[in-house]
Amino acid sequence: MMIPENKKEEIRETADIVEVVGDYVKLKKSGSGFVGLCPFHNEKTPSFHVTPNMGIYKCFGCGESGDVFSFVMAMEGVGFPEALRSLADRYGIDIPDEHVEGDDERTKKREGVYHALKYAGLFFYRHLLETEDAEKARAYLKKRGYDKSIIRKFGLGYAPKNSQLLKAAEKEGIPEEYLAEADLVKPSNRGDGFYDTFRDRLMFPIFNPSGKVIAFAGRILDEEKKTAKYVNSAQTLVYNKSEVVYGVNFSKNDIRKEGEVILVEGYTDVISMHQHGVKNVVSSSGTSLTAGQIKILQRYGNRIVMIYDADSAGQKAMERGMNIALEQGMEVFLMQLPDGEDPDSFVKQFGQESFLDYKRKNAEDFVTFSIHKAEKEGRMESPGDRTAAIKSVLESIALIPEELDRQVYVQHLHQQTQKYRKGSDRELFQLLDKIVADQQKRSRYKERNQSAPSAPVPHSVGDEPPLQQSEYPESTPAQKKKPHYEKEIIRLMLQFGERMIKFIGHNVAEDHFEDDELREFYRDIIKRHIEEEEVTVQHYTNREKPFPTLVGDIVLERYSVSEKYVQKTGNDVKKDRNPFKTAKYSMKPLRLYFLERKRRELTERMKKSEDEEKSKLMKSITKLQKEITRIQKISADELFEDPDFLKNDSSASVSGRFEYKMKGDK
Repeated sequence: MMIPENKKEEIRETADIVEVVGDYVKLKKSGSGFVGLCPFHNEKTPSFHVTPNMGIYKCFGCGESGDVFSFVMAMEGVGFPEALRSLADRYGIDIPDEHVEGDDERTKKREGVYHALKYAGLFFYRHLLETEDAEKARAYLKKRGYDKSIIRKFGLGYAPKNSQLLKAAEKEGIPEEYLAEADLVKPSNRGDGFYDTFRDRLMFPIFNPSGKVIAFAGRILDEEKKTAKYVNSAQTLVYNKSEVVYGVNFSKNDIRKEGEVILVEGYTDVISMHQHGVKNVVSSSGTSLTAGQIKILQRYGNRIVMIYDADSAGQKAMERGMNIALEQGMEVFLMQLPDGEDPDSFVKQFGQESFLDYKRKNAEDFVTFSIHKAEKEGRMESPGDRTAAIKSVLESIALIPEELDRQVYVQHLHQQTQKYRKGSDRELFQLLDKIVADQQKRSRYKERNQSAPSAPVPHSVGDEPPLQQSEYPESTPAQKKKPHYEKEIIRLMLQFGERMIKFIGHNVAEDHFEDDELREFYRDIIKRHIEEEEVTVQHYTNREKPFPTLVGDIVLERYSVSEKYVQKTGNDVKKDRNPFKTAKYSMKPLRLYFLERKRRELTERMKKSEDEEKSKLMKSITKLQKEITRIQKISADELFEDPDFLKNDSSASVSGRFEYKMKGDK
């Protein structure tokens, strides 16, 4: 059974595209919309625009565009029905729960994996609350001080022994294929079926930013067992551990609010801090921090406070994470808790206010922290150790992408180390320049090696081809630009409806369009208009390709007059004060360039023709030239008559209107 149209519209009207896109892109207000770095291609300057009043997005770098549904489909890799359900769940809208087929096998498999993971999350949660064999898990959580509300919020659960998940899922009709793809079950070594991946473990569901279960971590309950303390889901269709941050779905709004994210090491650190009111906290999901994880955190805030254990492994992890965060352009602070404490134990013992007060007094920028650490470890005493410590900090500063930021931190390092060096900051800047040059040289060498031809990479297990770097290009190949006046005509028809379609349709033929996609768009609009069907931006945003991309390209503007300018000058520069006038000044170049194309075409034919045909073609070319000259000499107002309904509408004649004019037009 299909999801009813009225439900689709309810979801569309309820879903906030800025909020949904904001889960994946750090957006900044710009005019009447928002801008950010495009999630569909690598870029350093924001070209991704979201226009909330129209409910659409558009990247002016790679051309991707669409509405809130297409964005969820792209980000979560699901089909339209699953995107609808995801948004409905998010905004509390009830829709029928029937299974809907995916668009293709890959989409169907991905949706099946999501379904299996969601079922497993509920299965583990219910077992924790309801079964006798979960008593040990409940006792462990009680000992840690977790109440029912925090257990429910984080979806904690218990994985029973003896492959009970596999048996229960099969009864619910979930195929083994989806359970295996989700890494919830593994094939038996004996070759006689599958067994549960997680058995007799406390379960931590791992969510994506929009709150969907994508993986699990299972902790042992019997500390004497000789087995791994944690078992984590393997990489799957929906889970890439290097691009997942634990707790970000719960913390993202608080990170935005504070402008800061606190990074801790463990799952239980995150949960305990949330329970005690410190909510802008996440962990790196049991892995070393990666650039992919930092990019996720940057969507919500640009300042990071790292808290790692005081042991050597924790300190090495902190240094690696610090450099990765600096390289991605984050403002990095580091903090060490008192001996014997971790975030979990500290916040339980001393509470929220004490933790925040301790952070205010003890969180240090990475330069200050590194120098203080070197001092505590005695590495600022001998000249050789001092030089190594200062050079190590400079190597971290060199990773920062913005030159101004690098300069500020070098000056700060100079102040922190002046008592040891007695010189100016010039030597530090000279050494920094050398380090930056060496890093750039190594980077270029690495890029050359990566771009060199190599042996073909064999396909990975299953039907997933290996990810090629070329799938995420820095920039897309140059394509022929679509004529602005052709896009204007489509825009006016979409935005002003029936009257505009009649007016333009009376003066324009489909062969006037040079661009193939825009010609097809025009043809479709006219066809739908004749058949009295909907012609709106929303309709075409939900159509098959290339319509959604074209809508974004046609309707969204890269630059707009800022609200500050309007407030400062009192001049509200409005487009389309007289849309029919705008249409005339777009139809004029459309007709003119159409005639010029015809003239060039006949001229080419004439070169290859015989006498009699050549004479006929010459007459046609002369006639075309006369018409071209006539059009060039008169204004668009003279070229196209006002429609009858406009002649009687005094409000349509407004001065100061926007017009698309050809060069030389008066």
